[in-house]
Amino acid sequence: MPHPETPIIVVDDARFSATIVLRTLQQAGYVDVRHAESGDEALLMLDRRPAQIVIADWMMPGMDGLALTRRIRQRDEASNHYTYILLLTAREEEHALREAFDEGVDDYVTKATMNAQLLPRVLAADRLVAVHNRVLADNDRLLGALRRLRRRPLLDPLTGFGNNSYAQRRLDDALRQASTRGGAACLLLIRIEQFASLREQLGRAGSRQLILTFSRRLQQLVRPMDILARTGISTFALITHQNDPAQCTPESFQRLHDNLNQRAFEVDTQQLRLRVSIGLGTSPVGMAADPAMLFRTAARAMAASLDGQNSPDEHTAPFPHDRQQGH
Repeated sequence: MPHPETPIIVVDDARFSATIVLRTLQQAGYVDVRHAESGDEALLMLDRRPAQIVIADWMMPGMDGLALTRRIRQRDEASNHYTYILLLTAREEEHALREAFDEGVDDYVTKATMNAQLLPRVLAADRLVAVHNRVLADNDRLLGALRRLRRRPLLDPLTGFGNNSYAQRRLDDALRQASTRGGAACLLLIRIEQFASLREQLGRAGSRQLILTFSRRLQQLVRPMDILARTGISTFALITHQNDPAQCTPESFQRLHDNLNQRAFEVDTQQLRLRVSIGLGTSPVGMAADPAMLFRTAARAMAASLDGQNSPDEHTAPFPHDRQQGH
């Protein structure tokens, strides 16, 4: 059964197909349905009032469906809200659909099957996005409660991630797991470069919002069992255990690197492209290691990636192409 009050925006410049979608939704019982004829108009509607579901045509003049998806995802990160995005498309090529999902699209309906497939997909989206946003709201309330407690020896009060002490403890746990059960402990240090100039540009409130938005994207890019910590003003740590040591390579985390460096962040309506350096340290097979050692190796790798140098040893892995990134 639909939730009649679920806010939905239909974005389509073609009046005929837009009419079909609007009529289908209204006949299903949805009463809060708005229509935008362009991506820009849809963003203005979202500024006035968020939507739970956006149904957009892929091919539109000006801002197409993928460009609109990127802008909505930026706003979701900034507002701690999730918008379910369903694309209408005539394209069925595998590479095109893979591109759509990589950009953050949740689902698609081909125009050839729209009459049969649209409503079931919307009903599924309605259920999923309601749960997703309820979890986000619960997490936000929990984070607020943690901030109010004022006794967080292991928590960063802004992001809710662990702090440096927490990261050291959890890395020690991952190293013990690798020693007793096999596999490898991986530590990624992730730093927003030139943060002092960003803070001067954005001000205190804006720079705090940037850190919060950055942390939300990080959380979306890692596995639920991975550990995130904020270890410095603009530095984060990702701690993970991999059953296969071959998975502790820069290539295994290239998607994370590219998402942080190539996708803009929205802060106070500004589009910011960040320069993010990442260094990877892994536990050496058959050798003793401690958290301090892995932090040193990852820090060397991060410096090497920034300088465009090669890794000084086999357990210190910089990410390629950091030198070409800019904000």
